Amino acid sequence: MPFRFNLYNLVKNNGNTLIPGFLFLFFVLGSASFSGAQTIRDSIIELEEVQVRAARIFEKETAGMKETRVDSLVIRQKLNLSLSELLAENTPVYIKSHGRGALATASFRGTASSHTQVNWNGININSPMLGMVDFSLIPVYIIDDITLKHGGASVSDQSGGLGGSINIANRADWTNTRQLSYIQGVGSFSTRDQFLMTSLGNSKIQWRSRVYYNRSENNYPFINRTIADQENGQLVHPADTNKHAAYSRYGTLQEVYWQPSHQHMVSVHWWGQMGERGIPRVISFEGPDNTNISRQKDQDHKAVARWQWYRDSDNITIRSGYAFRQLDYTLKNQISGTDPIPAVDSESFQQSFMQYVSYRKEFSQTLSLESAFNFDHHKVHTRDSVTQTGYKTNREDLSLFLALRSRLQKRVNMNLMIRQEFRGNEFSPIIPFLGIDYMVSKRHPLVLKAHIARNYRHPSLNDLYWVPGGNPELKPEKGFSVEGGIRHQWKPVGFNLQSEITFFRSDINNWIIWIPSFKGYWEPQNIRRVLSRGLETHAKVSGKLSEIQYHIMGTYSYTQAINYGDPARWGDESYGKQLVFIPQHSGNVLFNLQYKAYAISWQHNSYSERFTASGNDISRRNWLYPYYMNDLSLAKEWIFEKWNLQAEFKIYNLFNETYHTILYRPMPGRNFMLSLRLDLHDRR
Repeated sequence: MPFRFNLYNLVKNNGNTLIPGFLFLFFVLGSASFSGAQTIRDSIIELEEVQVRAARIFEKETAGMKETRVDSLVIRQKLNLSLSELLAENTPVYIKSHGRGALATASFRGTASSHTQVNWNGININSPMLGMVDFSLIPVYIIDDITLKHGGASVSDQSGGLGGSINIANRADWTNTRQLSYIQGVGSFSTRDQFLMTSLGNSKIQWRSRVYYNRSENNYPFINRTIADQENGQLVHPADTNKHAAYSRYGTLQEVYWQPSHQHMVSVHWWGQMGERGIPRVISFEGPDNTNISRQKDQDHKAVARWQWYRDSDNITIRSGYAFRQLDYTLKNQISGTDPIPAVDSESFQQSFMQYVSYRKEFSQTLSLESAFNFDHHKVHTRDSVTQTGYKTNREDLSLFLALRSRLQKRVNMNLMIRQEFRGNEFSPIIPFLGIDYMVSKRHPLVLKAHIARNYRHPSLNDLYWVPGGNPELKPEKGFSVEGGIRHQWKPVGFNLQSEITFFRSDINNWIIWIPSFKGYWEPQNIRRVLSRGLETHAKVSGKLSEIQYHIMGTYSYTQAINYGDPARWGDESYGKQLVFIPQHSGNVLFNLQYKAYAISWQHNSYSERFTASGNDISRRNWLYPYYMNDLSLAKEWIFEKWNLQAEFKIYNLFNETYHTILYRPMPGRNFMLSLRLDLHDRR
């Protein structure tokens, strides 16, 4: 699919909106001169990361914003998992998983999966077709840093994050000269994991390569509680197996970082991945074993190049990104004596070209100004060769951003952000954010945080054009949010405590939902209003007792996501009720103890009941039971001058809990993973 971009036509058709933006950006950039730079030393040492975050508890750049940075200890422990599993176990984000290795989407603060924006090294990777991300396809192994921006804080990155945004990134390690790391894992259900990382560099240039391969038969047993005896209708709870669910995935991440001088930083990243998986049938299916066989193939390529230019008080960033995705889906049935007959044979192609320029000026330690310009071009083509349906379209998004941050007094920070976006010839309403921080105590930092913000999300391309069912008359979703909270840190000698509690309220109008229609297929509609409110807490304790290092971290969330649509249209049963698949209560805690070369970790997660019907009926078929998940990890490390060896044994679902996160999609019982890690390194 060739791509042709005509800047003249773009300016001609959108001149009233583009030209002022270009002039504004040119004026700001033209006022700068550039020299001097800073580099940030990357570290995986836990206590150093704590110190970095402690120093930033009261910064004008994040006033009023709630940001959660996933600890490097967690990332290192869960390298063999997908991002969906890490988020579910260690953050307030609720992951709706269709099974092990299957589709996994996020619900941030009770919102829909399309309300969570995801950025990789600064470029947005949400599907322009679906508007969401499948987190099961993102391996933790390729990630160095994970930061969550809750609610209105996501306005600093882009619009559309009505629930929030998740930012994953890679960083250079300028202390490294040569390094090689290899991980081999063997687990239950014929699971095999292999990861290889090699890097080479000096103080001017760093290169790092990562390759990985995962495969699993994924044929775990479970108790099927949906099959009834044909004679008496009683549920017989037969033992069953997760069939047609095998998956394989392989990919690579290539990184180059270059510092030609203290004034410049250049980086290039390329991430390529291929994957194939079977999609198991729902457990209530009672048809022949050779029918309703689904498979999905994914091919992804993402690349981003970034140039940063520093001066004492000036910073310019220019970034170009490209994303390509091909998704092939087939659904086949086989009749005796014939080859499998496809009922669905669909393929979709998505391309995105992304450009970004920003300039930041530090007038003083108490005042800064930031401006940014985004332009994204998306091309989508999807078709089904069986039904001869599909669509083909392009979309352009342009965004202007301005932020003023100020320390009004020694104890008060203010953060004002404004975003203006254009889609085609349509203006979006101005998206403002106003955040305030107040330092109550400096000795043991105690900060009050609050913000008020507006947000705006356009329908996805599938919402508008899917055949059949797309609705070109959909209205954009509009969100208005307020939140307030307290952040605290206490750090006596040998001990570190960080805690935060946040109350939030998000009022979303024109919420888009797909519903069955009288035409015989599903179609999206706007409902009048959804109100999401609740609280989030986070705490972390770390320190040392004699020769034992300990780390304890946990989160708890209370979320009410209530449908206030038109009762006459949607029915009284759903009005004023919790949205489906959203738990009101969720929490997790991680305990990690390290003694010399030994380590033990215990991970606990718990979720309250979730409803599967909009009327919140409590019945066997419309209600998912609460569940409590426990994982245990034991590790031993052998440390030498130039190399380390680590063995780790993990037990997932320690107490063999029976649970679901999606109706009729079973999750595995107790299972195991044994991994060996070899690190060869040479540091300056």
